[in-house]
Amino acid sequence: MDYLTVKWLHILSSTLLFGTGIGSAFYLLFANISRDIRAIAVVTRYVVLADWLFTATTVVLQPLTGYYLMKLAGIPFHTRWIMWSFALYGIAIACWLPVVWLQMRLRDLSKVAARDGTALPAEYWRYFKAWIALGFPAFFAFLAVFYLMVAKPA
Repeated sequence: MDYLTVKWLHILSSTLLFGTGIGSAFYLLFANISRDIRAIAVVTRYVVLADWLFTATTVVLQPLTGYYLMKLAGIPFHTRWIMWSFALYGIAIACWLPVVWLQMRLRDLSKVAARDGTALPAEYWRYFKAWIALGFPAFFAFLAVFYLMVAKPA
């Protein structure tokens, strides 16, 4: 029973982590494409909130539950697919950490522009491009981790 409960938590938290990331990326991308500063300000505020509520908690829960599942199943850490999973997860999180800061800057800059009725500054668009650039390796790293978790290749 312990194994099934932890496995369920692991799968649920991975779903929240990946789903929040995809949803945040989708809405922030299209808010920016719209160029509606008020919409951008609202979306960036909620993207930051979602990251703190869902992503931050699942970022911690994922390796903890994964490690515990390894121990319960008797899978050694040096198993190739496990090591690759942890490495890819590390890459994704290394991309996510600066993204959190970038999102807070995007939120703050868009809030000021919406309040003052001004255009978004060039700084905003530089941060947004960096946000996009960091999203791609994180996305593909998570896809690879999902594959490894399901296929468990030898």
